[in-house]
Amino acid sequence: TITMAAATVAVPRERDNWLIHLHFVHQRFDECLKLIEEQLKAYNGLCEYPIYVKALIKRQRGEIQDSLQLFQAATCLNPNNTANLKQVGRSLYLLGKHKAALDVYREAMRLDEEDWEVWHNQGLCYMYLKQYDKAIDCFKQANAIQLHDATFVQLGKVYALQEDFRSAVETYLEALEFSPDNPEMLTTIGLLYLRMGENYRAFDFLGNSLTHDPKNPKTILAAGSIIQDHSDMDVALVKYRVAAVLTPNSAQLWNNIGMCFFGKQRYVAAIACLKRALYLDPFEWIVAYNLGLVHLNTGQYASAFHFFSASINLKPDFPSSYMYLGITLSRLDDFDNARSAYEKAIEMEEDHLFELNYAITLYNNDDLDGCRAHLLKFEALFDALDEEAKGADPDVGEQRQVLRALLGMDG
Repeated sequence: TITMAAATVAVPRERDNWLIHLHFVHQRFDECLKLIEEQLKAYNGLCEYPIYVKALIKRQRGEIQDSLQLFQAATCLNPNNTANLKQVGRSLYLLGKHKAALDVYREAMRLDEEDWEVWHNQGLCYMYLKQYDKAIDCFKQANAIQLHDATFVQLGKVYALQEDFRSAVETYLEALEFSPDNPEMLTTIGLLYLRMGENYRAFDFLGNSLTHDPKNPKTILAAGSIIQDHSDMDVALVKYRVAAVLTPNSAQLWNNIGMCFFGKQRYVAAIACLKRALYLDPFEWIVAYNLGLVHLNTGQYASAFHFFSASINLKPDFPSSYMYLGITLSRLDDFDNARSAYEKAIEMEEDHLFELNYAITLYNNDDLDGCRAHLLKFEALFDALDEEAKGADPDVGEQRQVLRALLGMDG
């Protein structure tokens, strides 16, 4: 008798669940919520599925705290349902409460250890807590249960955060075996090879990605930058034209377009594009640095000083900024500060160009002993380069010969 009574109560309580589900999947959220409220009113709020769907709608509308409370209510009604616990964990994760989310996921694991999603979400929490080794273990465990692109992506991201780019590439290559036509994955591998300095391999993957998704702005930008590095400015500009239609407010895109025009010696167009990039992202150090280069090239030394100083404030650990600041200050007849800038650059990194430019500045300011010392340091660094690097910039060889002749070092 008790069993029959329970059954008769259960049937009407779940009677409209199919309709709630139908409204939800068709994104008719207002009708769905109206039906849910009727159900909750009829059964004193003791309906698990309507509460669960209401929580999903709340979260989709950005009301994360409300959705958390509703998922917790659903869990109270049915504590053995892992779906409820997973959603409680997800809401805590979205609220930035990663440790609390991990506690909930551990509770879910007691109910089902073989749920890949629980392992994956634990990995995400550990990643944001910067416990990268634990995150890697969780993602690997999730993949051992069931392979998913999302898990491969996050695992690769953790390796990249640890600057273990080789392991990140291996992870994404493994993912490609299961989804070889995933353009996002191909682009990510291309970008990683680019960071590792393997431009040819990067271009292969980026080109492959563009065959599947020819209008992906991120891929176009990366491929264009490689073409640009090989001094083929016109082809790069054709690529960027496609990206500019899709992402007209990308600071990186306008920065690259500006440097293409700089490479073509169209300085007014270069400055216009770079200033647009700076307007779109005022805190991007590379844009300020490039504006400094263009203004230095056009003889606008006060403006160049302004942009190099801004670049150094935003990224104080980039040595070339100090070298170009030194050149700019020497052109503004501020020899003492120019010397300080050069010495800072040389202290940060041994580079033949830093030594050569410093030697030229010292000569121009009648410090012949200092000039000779830095020219000898330049020659030691320059002679250690391979033949390709030595021939990359003919001006370097010319300046060396002129300086040697002026110092009487040719004999």
